[in-house]
Amino acid sequence: MSDVSADAFAPSTVVERLAAPHDGPVPFSVEFFPPRTEADEARLWHAVRVFERMDPAFVSLTYGAGGSTRDRTVRIAGELATSTTLTTVAHLTAVNHSLDELRGLVGAYADKGITNLLALRGDPPGDPLGEWVRHPEGVSYASELVELIGSLGDFHIGVASFPEGHHRAPNLAADTGNLIRKLRSGAEYSVTQIFFDVDDYLRLRDRVVAADPEQGAKPIIPGIMPITSLATVRRMVELSGSVLPQRVAERLAAAAGDGPEEDRAAVREVGIDLCTEMAQRLVAEGAPCLHFCSLNFTRATSEVLERIGIDTRGALTPA
Repeated sequence: MSDVSADAFAPSTVVERLAAPHDGPVPFSVEFFPPRTEADEARLWHAVRVFERMDPAFVSLTYGAGGSTRDRTVRIAGELATSTTLTTVAHLTAVNHSLDELRGLVGAYADKGITNLLALRGDPPGDPLGEWVRHPEGVSYASELVELIGSLGDFHIGVASFPEGHHRAPNLAADTGNLIRKLRSGAEYSVTQIFFDVDDYLRLRDRVVAADPEQGAKPIIPGIMPITSLATVRRMVELSGSVLPQRVAERLAAAAGDGPEEDRAAVREVGIDLCTEMAQRLVAEGAPCLHFCSLNFTRATSEVLERIGIDTRGALTPA
């Protein structure tokens, strides 16, 4: 495959969007998931249009474990880039892909005008916490994927970071070193895995600055999520290898009640409060952006944005 030329598209980059004027105390961004059904896709596009009116710094579209949503991700990312005003970041994972397949995917994104990519090693299909196996003709690390993408054209690359440390890293120092290698390989920023303790984010930021001030100057964008279901957040934490702090778990459990079914309304109220508290502190601590895991819904994120002073322009909906 020949080198991909993306000069003709030249969309805004994430770093440029973070530096651009914005309403409210901080830019925000939104993460979407590829839908599995037609009804899910309708809900996704409803959320896209609602958030588009709020002018997020960027939106991102995830990529299923093992590339399980590859074709759907490429198609929808292309539609986001061509039929909306949104700066679109497409996730790309290394798991289960050869170098030729990865080059082809980068080219497919470029053909759709997408030059903002989030380079991830990715989770094994089936069991995200299971053994990670390199494709025999692929790459072993996200830093190699960053280098590969960078060799194919004028792309703007982000990577993942982990406030609590990646569950495969032996310790925080090793995890910090991995992040710095990804940044040195050409990544312009990182987006964190969802976390629920702001101190973990601040310690991550401090570790990177202490280890490499040049790389520490690159944006570390905190990933947060308004909790609307205790069962859902417990499952997400279990699959990601992250931690739900005890004080957070206790507040949610108290709201859920002792009945056979959790009190969803009460959990949602506490979850919105918790996310708002996190957002406010992150803004006060100088976070460059707030990246919301939306689960393709709009209302919970919109409520948090309203509470911290970001104008949602009447975009609140029942979804």
